[in-house]
Amino acid sequence: MSTDVTAKSPAPAPPGGRGPAAAGGILQLVLDGLRRNMRQYGMLIALGLIVALFAVWTDGDLLLPRNVSNLVLQNSYILVLAIGMMLVIIAGHIDLSVGSITAFVGAFAAVLTVQHGISWPVALVLCLLVGAAAGAAQGFLIAYLGIPSFIVTLAGMLVFRGLTELFLKGQTLGPFPGGLQKIGNGFLPEVGPNTNYHNLTLLLGLVLIAAVVRQEFRDRRRQQEFSLDVVPARLFLLKLTALVAAIVALTLLLASYKGAPIVLIILGVLVVGYGYVMRNAVFGRHIYAIGGNLPAAKLSGVKDKKVTFYVFLNMGVLAALAGLVVAARLNAASPKAGVNFELEAIASSFIGGASMSGGVGTVLGAIIGGLVLGVLNNGMNLLSVGTDWQQVIKGLALLVAVGFDVWNKRKSGS
Repeated sequence: MSTDVTAKSPAPAPPGGRGPAAAGGILQLVLDGLRRNMRQYGMLIALGLIVALFAVWTDGDLLLPRNVSNLVLQNSYILVLAIGMMLVIIAGHIDLSVGSITAFVGAFAAVLTVQHGISWPVALVLCLLVGAAAGAAQGFLIAYLGIPSFIVTLAGMLVFRGLTELFLKGQTLGPFPGGLQKIGNGFLPEVGPNTNYHNLTLLLGLVLIAAVVRQEFRDRRRQQEFSLDVVPARLFLLKLTALVAAIVALTLLLASYKGAPIVLIILGVLVVGYGYVMRNAVFGRHIYAIGGNLPAAKLSGVKDKKVTFYVFLNMGVLAALAGLVVAARLNAASPKAGVNFELEAIASSFIGGASMSGGVGTVLGAIIGGLVLGVLNNGMNLLSVGTDWQQVIKGLALLVAVGFDVWNKRKSGS
C-alpha cells in the first residue's frame, strides 16, 4: 500500500519582487538596522514621535512657520552649550559652571557696549576671550592639578554668578547695539525676486541637501573600503530619504516666514565643524580615547592633560558665545540669566546618547537631545501646561534616556 505525496511548488513571486513578501523583507531590514543601531537612531525616532504628537495635540500650531522659527531662537543657546557639554562628557568630565559663565559674559558685554560705548564687534571678540580664559582656568585646575571637574566647575558656578551680580550691581542693563541684537534675533536678508518664499533660505536648503547626500555616500564608501559593516542599501536609501525630507520640510517652513535665523547659521557651522573634528581629527579621537579608557589612552601616547585642558577651554568659548546669543535675544543683561542652563545642556547630552562613563556620544546627538527638550518645552507651553508639570515631564525624559543607555550597554555586554 503506497501513499502518493504531491509536493506543492511555491507560489511564483510577483513581478519585480513586489508584494507582501518584498514589503515584509524591507520591514525586516529596517527593524534589523534599528536594532543594531538603537543608540544612534533611538532618540531621532523619539524626536520624530514627540513632534508628531505635539503637532496633533496643538492642532498643528507646533509646526506653524512662526513657531518653528521661535523654537530655533528660543533654544539656540542651549544647543550651543550642548555641543560643548557633549565633548566634556565624552572626555569623562562634567561642567556645572556654563550657566554662570553665560550670565557673566552677557553682563561683561553689556558693560562694554552700553556703559563704555565700545563697538559691538570688539566687544564680541573680548567676550569670547573672557570665556576662553574662564574655561582655561578651570581646565588647568582639572587637568594639571588633578582637582575633580565637579568641584572645580561647582566653584566656578558660584564665582561667576557672584561676579555677574557685581558687574550689574543687581540690575538689568541694556539695550544692546543693533548689530549685536541680530545675533540673537536677526534673520538672513532677503535677496532676489519675490517668490513668496525667502530665496536665500531656499538656496541654503538646497546646498545643505547636496552636502548631506554627498557626506552620507562618502561615509558609506569609506566604511566599505575599510571592510566595516554598513547598513543594507535599501535601509541606507530610506535613511537618506528621511534626512532629505526633514531638511526640505524645515527649509520650507523657515522660508515661508522670515527666513533662516542668523543663529541657525551659526549653529550649522558649529555642528559641521565639531562633527568633523570628532569624526576625523586626531584631537576628536583623543577625546573619545581618554573618556573610554584613560589608562589605555595614556599607554597609547595620548596627552590626556593637554586634551582635557583644551576641552574645558573650548567649553568656555562656547559658553561665552551662548551668553552673547541669550543677551542679544533678551536685548539686556540680567543677573538671573543662565539659571539652570548647565542642567539643560547636560540633559541634552545624555538624552542625545552620551554615556555616564564617558567615551560615547556625538555632536549631532547633542543637537537631537536639545531639540527633544526644546520641543517638549514649546509644546507644553502651547498646551498651557504648568511649569511644575513641565519640570516633572523633563525629569522623566532624562531618566528614561539614561535608563535606555544603561539597558543598551547591558544588552550589548550580554
